[in-house]
Amino acid sequence: MTDYADIARLLSDRPTDAVSLDWLKKAHDTQLTLCTALEEIADSLPASVNRQKCIYAAKSLIPLVNGVHRYEEEALFPLLESKGAGDPELTVSIARLKFEHVEDECFAEELTDTLTRLGSGDDTVNAEAAGYMLRGFFESIRRHIAFEQQFMLRGGLAA
Repeated sequence: MTDYADIARLLSDRPTDAVSLDWLKKAHDTQLTLCTALEEIADSLPASVNRQKCIYAAKSLIPLVNGVHRYEEEALFPLLESKGAGDPELTVSIARLKFEHVEDECFAEELTDTLTRLGSGDDTVNAEAAGYMLRGFFESIRRHIAFEQQFMLRGGLAA
């Protein structure tokens, strides 16, 4: 699993003056790695929870999700909008992605609380509900990333 320092480094290396599809691919790969860790946590419930993995995921989730979303909304989406001005499908797709960003960020906050509680050994956490939350989140993130990758390729941003 990517460590917390790798995520901090990724976010600090975020381009500020241009769109970098290389950086976005690294960010997507890091998000997918975190999704794999979340799936492993879900699979371990209720009896074999790796508390350290829960704490790591709790510390990583919000900075990673929010950092990638800010980059997309501040750099990538404006570039797409300028390239495809007047394309109604593009406008709808970007609005969809922005809405999903809001949903994902709210969900990440709730999930961070649950992961922190799992990591601290709180035995009042409902394992079934936690597993459902984890699976809902990582499946949503995976779908979102797949759509973005397809969308950007179709949008002509990839070489």
